[in-house]
Amino acid sequence: MIGDFGQHLHQAPSDCPVCGVKLHVTRLGCESCGTELSGRFASCPYCSLNAQDQKILGTFLVSRGNMRELARELGVSYPTARQRFAELLERLGLEAPADPGALQAGTVDREEVLRRLAAGELDLDEATALLS
Repeated sequence: MIGDFGQHLHQAPSDCPVCGVKLHVTRLGCESCGTELSGRFASCPYCSLNAQDQKILGTFLVSRGNMRELARELGVSYPTARQRFAELLERLGLEAPADPGALQAGTVDREEVLRRLAAGELDLDEATALLS
């Protein structure tokens, strides 16, 4: 991305490279007039997404939530697209991480089985047995 001054803009890190603690926005600047503000400002959770996550979110929004379109655009299977989107939601703090022990006898959730199959947590025979 090129700013008004022809300088390359880098993506800001979200965590401290020294200790790993979440970074806070403390300085803002205007490229037009040079005005700068210092303080503690709320950060945007979407601003620190990497390029792949931005592509996933952008495709999801443009397709109005169509997972099949997301899978096609990413060149992956439908379960893999759902898994990647769920992981993105987790990174954004919008969804709790999936519980690895979520599959219990008598309470088989088809989507959870497919998610675990796509994530490699189950092999095809185990998934087939659970869905039968």
